[in-house]
Amino acid sequence: MNVGKRDIKVFAGNANKELAEKICDEIGVPLGNSEVGRFSDGEISVKINETVRGADVFVIQPTCPPVNENLMELLILIDAFKRASAGRINAVIPYYGYARQDRKAKARDPITSKLVADLLTKAGADRVLCMDLHAGQIQGYFDIPVDHLLGGPILVEYFKNRIDKDTVVVSPDVGGVQRARNFASLLDLPIAIIEKRRPKANVSEVMNVIGDIKDKNVILVDDIIDTAGSITKAAKVLKEFGALDVYACCTHPVLSGPAIERIENSVIKKLVVTDTIPLAPEKQIDKIETVTVAPLIAEAIRRIYGNESVSKLFD
Repeated sequence: MNVGKRDIKVFAGNANKELAEKICDEIGVPLGNSEVGRFSDGEISVKINETVRGADVFVIQPTCPPVNENLMELLILIDAFKRASAGRINAVIPYYGYARQDRKAKARDPITSKLVADLLTKAGADRVLCMDLHAGQIQGYFDIPVDHLLGGPILVEYFKNRIDKDTVVVSPDVGGVQRARNFASLLDLPIAIIEKRRPKANVSEVMNVIGDIKDKNVILVDDIIDTAGSITKAAKVLKEFGALDVYACCTHPVLSGPAIERIENSVIKKLVVTDTIPLAPEKQIDKIETVTVAPLIAEAIRRIYGNESVSKLFD
């Protein structure tokens, strides 16, 4: 695939090679020849085994767990491409780790998502392509262009032929209302919101449902599911308020700690996730179904490479 004299080259770290290969298949280019290994003391070793001089390089690496290892791999890969005279270095980060530390919630907190943005820019990234940032303002932490893709439409496609018009889309908290509203509008469905409040100190959280979900199937929509505590509690509350089948979906299945056990034992009928983060074999349970983001990321890469509008993907 050539435009003018620039080559397109796609490389990957170790975080999600399977997704990188799917993206390459969609674009029609081979995955770049590189090795990301470890020295005997654990330091990261990178070898780029083909020329990248003047090329438009795309490095695919979500900074998912182990986040520090994957972030360092990405930074070192970018540095290697910069020193090898790549024409443009595009960091493709399907899942942007440290995104939840996006502001000072209390005194002396770090703003780690800004620090990571600075590190990526300093390493030599010319552009960032990411998906469903936990906080939209993170785009403004970069001094380079950021293309922000949305996973919602891909998850919507899964549900299109599996739900009826009596289904309700639910936000698990007030902060996710806009996400739920966008999701619901694509399916032409109503929304409901789970309101959480703590009446006083040391009294457990009370959940209330704003909206009509009685005798209806519901879809809980979130961007990240980590330990799955919030989403499984929300599902239980929806059942208590009279919901029928409870489905859940998210873009980024971090699924750490007790998440899989909680989902397995929950009232959730099906959890639909994307492959921005690879699911280890022990996390591949019957209740979890994965849809791929490869075609969307591949199309965004094509557009960036051809200097076309990425925002048209959402028209």
